[in-house]
Amino acid sequence: MLKESLNPRFSHCISMTASGTAHEVHWTEWGTQENEHVVICSHGLTRNGRDFDYLAKKLGVYCRLVCPDYPGRGSSPKLTNPQNYSIEQYVIDTFSIINTLQYTKLDWIGTSMGGLIGMAIASMPENPISQMVINDVGAEIPEQSLHDLAAELTGQPDHFNSMEEVYNYFRNAYLGFGKLEDHHYRHMGDHSVWPDPDGSGYKLARDPAIITELSKVSPSDLNLWGIWEQIEIPTLIIRGEQSGLLLAETVDKMLKIHAGASAVQFSDCGHAPSLMVDSQIKKVAEWLGLS
Repeated sequence: MLKESLNPRFSHCISMTASGTAHEVHWTEWGTQENEHVVICSHGLTRNGRDFDYLAKKLGVYCRLVCPDYPGRGSSPKLTNPQNYSIEQYVIDTFSIINTLQYTKLDWIGTSMGGLIGMAIASMPENPISQMVINDVGAEIPEQSLHDLAAELTGQPDHFNSMEEVYNYFRNAYLGFGKLEDHHYRHMGDHSVWPDPDGSGYKLARDPAIITELSKVSPSDLNLWGIWEQIEIPTLIIRGEQSGLLLAETVDKMLKIHAGASAVQFSDCGHAPSLMVDSQIKKVAEWLGLS
C-alpha cells in the first residue's frame, strides 16, 4: 500500500508572455525539496493543480511533485491578453517553473491540456522530461468533441450562492472523471472557486476568457501527429473507456508509431480519469517506478 506524504507547500515564479508582459504562475509542491526526482503534474483546460492532491499525497513519499495552476486558474492570476491562453504560453510558463527547480530526473503527468503541454515539451530538441504520462489526450482530437466541450463549458453556471451549490455542481459536471466519493467532489469544490468580490457567493476559479479562446481553435490545431512522431521518451497513454476526446483508434495508431509508448484504459470513465482513486494512482506510480 502506498504511504502518504506531508502537507503541500506553495510557490510561485514570474513568467513572460510572448508579447513581453510579466505575470505570476503559482504551484503546489509535495514531497521533500531535497528530492531531485521531480514530477510535474499538469492539469486540464479549466481545472487547477489541486486536482492532483490525492495522487501527490501518495507519490510525494518517493519524489517531489510540482503541480502548477496555469494562468487564469486557481491561485494564478488572469492574463491581461486572453490570446495568450495557449499551449505555447503554457510551455513558456512551464520552463519558467523548471528553471527554479533542482532535479536530476524530471517526469511528467498531464491530464488533457496538461498532456498536450507535455507532448509539446517532449517533442523539443531540448526536452528535459524523462518519462511522461498523458491522461485522455493524444495526437488527434475529434473536431466535434472539441466543439461539444466548448458548448458544455459555455453553458456551465458562473455563480453559486453557497458552497453546497458548488459541491452539487461538481457532482453533476464531472461524471467523466469516473466513480468518485463525496469527499472528492468536496475537495474539487473547495479548491475551484473564488469568492465573489461583492460577497454574494462564489464563482469558478477560472478566467471565462479561457473558454472563449477554446472556441477559436481551428481544425488544423487538432492534428498533432507531427508532434507525436518527434517524441522518443517512454510514455504511458491513459484513456477513459467512454472518452470522446481520445478515441481507441487514436491510441492504437500512437502505439504503432512510438515503440516506447504503452497504454491503459480505465472503465466507468469518460474524459478524463480523475487520477484521484487508488487503482489509477497505483497504476501511475508503478509505471513511473515510484511504488
